[in-house]
Amino acid sequence: MKPLPPRVITTAPDACPVCRAAAPHPLMQIAGHDYWHCPTCEARFLDPALRLSASDEHAHYLTHRNSVDDPAYRNFLSRLATPLLARLMPGQCGLDYGCGPGPALAAMLSKAGHHMELYDPFFAPDRSALNQTYDFITCTETAEHFHNPADEFDRLGHLLRPCGWLALMTCLHTKETNFAKWYYRKDPTHVVFYEARTMLQIAEIRGWSCEFPAENIVLMRKC
Repeated sequence: MKPLPPRVITTAPDACPVCRAAAPHPLMQIAGHDYWHCPTCEARFLDPALRLSASDEHAHYLTHRNSVDDPAYRNFLSRLATPLLARLMPGQCGLDYGCGPGPALAAMLSKAGHHMELYDPFFAPDRSALNQTYDFITCTETAEHFHNPADEFDRLGHLLRPCGWLALMTCLHTKETNFAKWYYRKDPTHVVFYEARTMLQIAEIRGWSCEFPAENIVLMRKC
């Protein structure tokens, strides 16, 4: 099958939605979808005009099967939970930000002795959880859905107490990744894609530390 011819993009984004640097570059068009690249932080993102509507995004999330009681799902989440728990003091207060319909990670951390609150714009929309601060925030398979990542990371920073941890899980783009064929890009609700350098830039802008304890796991600390 011949590739689609490039489509003229008439409205370029003013700035990168991740680091707010000016003038992101056109990256490529894939099946009629335009993607952009930020040379400052290496983020890649879908043209904002092509994002799903909120109702279509919600409908897609309902097709996910992430059960609190699924051992395989819990094992998947343990890749983040294990290094995070090793850094927490007993009985701390955390927020599962973007918990989805099956907040298994919150259940795991609660069982480990931490007090957990939930927030998700579709499945736990009570914004009272955003009116307090936390010792740690988890954000698993969520950051790739952010429409305005810079604003979201600013919000997470405000919700973190001094020396608090932000624990992220998202598939990171690498030099070996074929972006056009990447399964992670093909999810229609995934609109922004990060590299390790992107995460380091997010942390540096805010004066946080950043480490990568496991593949696709990022731990940032509000210093």
